[in-house]
Amino acid sequence: MEFMKLFDLTGRNVAITAGHSHLGKAMSQALIDFGATVFILSRDEEKFNNVFSGNTRKLIFQECDISSSKSIQNAMQQIYRTGGSLDGLINNANYTKTDSHPLALSDESWTVTMDGVLNSIYRCVREATPLMEKSGGGSVVNISSMYGLISPDFRIYSDNPEMINPPHYGAAKAGVIQMGRYFSELLGEKGIRVNTISPGAFPTKIIQQKKIFIQNLEKKTALGRIGSPDDIQGAAVYLISDASSYVTGHNLVVDGGWTASR
Repeated sequence: MEFMKLFDLTGRNVAITAGHSHLGKAMSQALIDFGATVFILSRDEEKFNNVFSGNTRKLIFQECDISSSKSIQNAMQQIYRTGGSLDGLINNANYTKTDSHPLALSDESWTVTMDGVLNSIYRCVREATPLMEKSGGGSVVNISSMYGLISPDFRIYSDNPEMINPPHYGAAKAGVIQMGRYFSELLGEKGIRVNTISPGAFPTKIIQQKKIFIQNLEKKTALGRIGSPDDIQGAAVYLISDASSYVTGHNLVVDGGWTASR
């Protein structure tokens, strides 16, 4: 196979949850650039239209609520009917609830965050992979976090305690990494690869307005800068494409070297 064809996604149908978000938009655009038809799973069609105004016909909105098994099932089946296959899935969406200090989180906060970060990905994997098997195989990419691997450096948050990464988020993201390993073993014989991406510091534009906080983040990375959404595009295309055809059960850390010294 010619080298560039390893990354060719022409004819592939890829679903991505929250594909219009901070990192989701960048990943969606990269998949389109390499030829895929991308289905954006979301509850917010207005946001989809605003983010992707004037984009190509290879970008399709699909209503989906990741808190609902029935909604996910309907969405995956609709993608399969529309495209004739389901070849890739990026689980990028989550929802959380943080209401207090890390040692005083309510039971509700813990339960909602576990459901939104971990359980929602399980629901999507459960509903999508039978359709991938019918399609002849596929690739699942789950988005975790560096905080699924390491604990926060609390010194960074001394001036911004409201920004502290909460324990239930990290615990759930660690579960996402383990889920990828588990399903890579279970689904490999069906031609379905399951991998994880763990992004490092990718603060949104709103958070980037906190200049001192951003400087503290930058000091933690080997590359001396925070991540730009474009920095995750290559990882997403690689793991969805045939370039990674012998890669499964892997956690690809995209963090500018943050975790290298921890």
